[in-house]
Amino acid sequence: MKALSLKQPFAELIVSGKKTIELRNWKTKFRGKFLIHASKIPDKESMKKFKFKNLPTGVIVGKAELIEVKNYETEKQHKKDKEKHLADTTWGKYGFVLKNAKRIKPISAKGRLNFWEFNS
Repeated sequence: MKALSLKQPFAELIVSGKKTIELRNWKTKFRGKFLIHASKIPDKESMKKFKFKNLPTGVIVGKAELIEVKNYETEKQHKKDKEKHLADTTWGKYGFVLKNAKRIKPISAKGRLNFWEFNS
């Protein structure tokens, strides 16, 4: 199954249902279900911003479905979805629209860039 690595706390925000759009600087033709991998190194600044102290890293923490990729061509479009992606324009102009995010029992895994194939 495909997987996508995200720094914490963003993996947690997705599996908890608070973040429904993941921002990237690249687009993808992939659509469908994938695993959410929490990268080994968290984003310390964002951990403080979202008031997290300790979250699992280096593990697959959940799954979700990618249903659409939005192209944010203007800052106005980007700001309109702020409550869904929880970030500013520096995080990327492509919004991966997610649904059915669920937490799963953590599975140890090494992350990779882009979507990657996880073989359990």
